[in-house]
Amino acid sequence: MSAQCLIAIATPPLATIQDAGRRGWMRWGVSGSGAMDIEALAAGNALVGNAWHEAAIEFAWIGGEWEIAARCCRLAITGGNFRLSVDGIVRPPYVSLDLRRGQRVRIEGAPNAVWGYVAVQGGFNVPELLGSRATLLRAKLGGVDGRTIEAGDALPLREGVIPHSPTRALPIPLKRSWQEIRVLLGPQDDHFPRTTLSNFAAEDWQVTNRIDRMGYHLSGPKLVHGEKGANIISDGIAVGSIQVPASGQPIALMRDCQPTGGYPKLATILSCDLGRLAQIRPGSTLRFTPVSRVMAAHLHREFTNRLADLDRQARAPRGVFVRRRGSIGELIGAMAG
Repeated sequence: MSAQCLIAIATPPLATIQDAGRRGWMRWGVSGSGAMDIEALAAGNALVGNAWHEAAIEFAWIGGEWEIAARCCRLAITGGNFRLSVDGIVRPPYVSLDLRRGQRVRIEGAPNAVWGYVAVQGGFNVPELLGSRATLLRAKLGGVDGRTIEAGDALPLREGVIPHSPTRALPIPLKRSWQEIRVLLGPQDDHFPRTTLSNFAAEDWQVTNRIDRMGYHLSGPKLVHGEKGANIISDGIAVGSIQVPASGQPIALMRDCQPTGGYPKLATILSCDLGRLAQIRPGSTLRFTPVSRVMAAHLHREFTNRLADLDRQARAPRGVFVRRRGSIGELIGAMAG
C-alpha cells in the first residue's frame, strides 16, 4: 500500500477515476470517456487547488465511504447537494476539507444530482493511458486497472500535505424542476420531416431509468422518420449525439458512447449543456432548444471561460456564497447548475 492513499471502505457500483477524457482516439474505436459533468469535476479541482481537468473519483447516486491513509489530505465533494459527514459530523459539499490520517468521509445521496466527484489535492497517482487517466469500463482501460473502484482499494495520492492557503468554497448548484438543453440540429436532421423537427423542440422529454455512462434513453411523443427510414450506413458519432431508432424515442449519447452508429442523429447536444443533462434524474423532464452554429460557438466560449474562472471564484471568502434571493451567490449558483 502507498504511504499516501485514500482507502475505499464502501463504494457504489459506478465509482471510477475520471478526468476531462482522452481526445483523438474515437477514430481508432476508443471512446473518450471523462467526467459526465465536466463543470462539477472542474469545481472540485478548483476547491483543492488542482488544474480543472485533473482526475477525480466519479460516483453515481451515492458516494460510499472513504478513509484517509495519509498524514493529511485536502478533499472536496461536488456534483450536487450530496449529504456528507466526516467521522459522523455533517459537513457541506462544495467546500474543501482538510482531513487527517484515519478520518472517514461518508457520502450519501443528493436531491439535485446523479453524478458526484471526490477531488483531492494533487490528484490520484494512477497511470495515464492514451493521454488520460479516465476509466473506460468496456475496454478495461484507465483508472484502477480499467474497472470500477471496489471496497478495499487503496488509491494512491500524489500529495499528502495540506497547503498553507485557506480552504475554499463554491455555491452548490441550484435544483431545477426542468431543464433547457440546447442543441445543434444534424447531422442527419434531413432524415426527418419538418413536423418531427418541430415536435422535437416543442415537446417535453422525460429521462427514463435507462441511463448510464454510454447513453440516456428519453421518453416522449414518437419522432417519425422520413422516407429514408430509421437506419443509415454506420458513421461516426460525437459525444452528445441524439440518435433516433425505429421506436421514435431519442437516445442521448454520453461520455462512453460508441464511436459509430447506424441510427440517424437528429441533433447534437452542446458540450456546455451535456453535464446538465447528465445530472437530470430519471422521471424529470427537459426540453430541447435548437440554436445556430454562431450561438453554439458563443456558448462554448462562455463555458470554457467559466471553467477557467472557477479557480478565482473558489478563492473568495465563504461568506460571499451565502445564498439570498438575488444575491451574487445565487447568480453564480445558477450559472454552475
